Amino acid sequence: MITAIINGRVFDGEHVLEDTTVVLDGTRIAAVGGEPPAGAGIVDARGGTLLPGLFDAHVHTSDEALALALRFGITTELEMQGMNTRAGRAHITENDSLADVRSAGFGITPPGGHPSELMPKGFKPGGHRGPDDRGDGGDGGDRIGPREMPLMPFSTTPEEAVAFIPRLVAAGSDYIKFMVDDGTVEGHPGLPMLDQATLTAGVAEAHRHGMLTIAHTLTVNATRMAIEAGIDGLAHLFMDQPHTDEIVDLIAASGAFVVPCVALNASMMGVTGSSLTEDPRVGSRLDEAWTNTLNSSYNRYPQGKLEDVLASVKALHDVGVDLMAGTDAAPLPLPFLGGVVHGASVHQELQYLVEAGLTPVQALRAATLTPARRFGLEDRGRIAEGLRADLLLVDGDPTTTISDTLNLRDVWRRGTRTALSAA
Repeated sequence: MITAIINGRVFDGEHVLEDTTVVLDGTRIAAVGGEPPAGAGIVDARGGTLLPGLFDAHVHTSDEALALALRFGITTELEMQGMNTRAGRAHITENDSLADVRSAGFGITPPGGHPSELMPKGFKPGGHRGPDDRGDGGDGGDRIGPREMPLMPFSTTPEEAVAFIPRLVAAGSDYIKFMVDDGTVEGHPGLPMLDQATLTAGVAEAHRHGMLTIAHTLTVNATRMAIEAGIDGLAHLFMDQPHTDEIVDLIAASGAFVVPCVALNASMMGVTGSSLTEDPRVGSRLDEAWTNTLNSSYNRYPQGKLEDVLASVKALHDVGVDLMAGTDAAPLPLPFLGGVVHGASVHQELQYLVEAGLTPVQALRAATLTPARRFGLEDRGRIAEGLRADLLLVDGDPTTTISDTLNLRDVWRRGTRTALSAA
């Protein structure tokens, strides 16, 4: 079926276009501009803005979470620890009621290292495999039935890390994740952590296999280790101290991207997501479990200062570091992993990026063009002829008022229109 979206403002992922017509043919964008084809179904976008479907560049997800994300206009989630590697997501690829997903599989970490400290001892959520069943410390739960046990790349030496890389590639990881965390921020100082030699060897081996590399880093020291190892991207922004010119320049010179996850850092400091649940544009689309999760927080680092995090975001942006919108949302609603939720928290992250000093257009690029380019997903993240018809239509103009992204009117995943009400 051919659909023509007309009379709306069009943000193509980089700029606002003069053209106001976008034509969809099946799963693809057939044309941008011109007249609607004869016989096309018409969507009048008057008063609204058409955007590329948004990315969440840092999640741990499940089918339930992917459905929730899509209802908020997030058409692609990038999983940073979990089950949705190539074989595990075969049922998702053609399912237009779920956001699409790419995954690192499980990150390289020492036995007993992060994220094992996050889950209460013996925790087993009802209807999900618990950590004792998976051995993953809780990240990556699902509700779709049994799967093969994931590859758990526990490593304490360079040789072990190197040996796991081809196995992760063969198991279907889309990129390689490294955990560089001594537990300081999570309230577990002294947690086993990758040393510099092991991290450097693992990153080098991943690059030899042509793989993108990403590091979990919450402190300046861990960030420095990852950059010195040659990492391609940072899945977090440090929150243990204010930035310095030295660390900002080091990141910029490396060419690494950063997914700040400001909403997650705020949650670590005890800030809940209650401002979102109180917004009817959000609260009306969440069930009780996700609402309770969003109304809670991690609250593991109350001494942190959100103003320092925002200043670091601005400093990185000012020197040209690629920033991406990510949330670190958990795969299922758990209040002790709270303060963020799939879908809605991406919109809050965009607001945080603007609060830090990015323009609304720059923030929108962080959820569209930039993650598509840096993760090699060139079939999405923009509105252009031939690309996937992953689209979001909102009322108002988020290129000038970023909170307008929550004025959701329509979402398309591969050209299929999504029901926006809660399932």
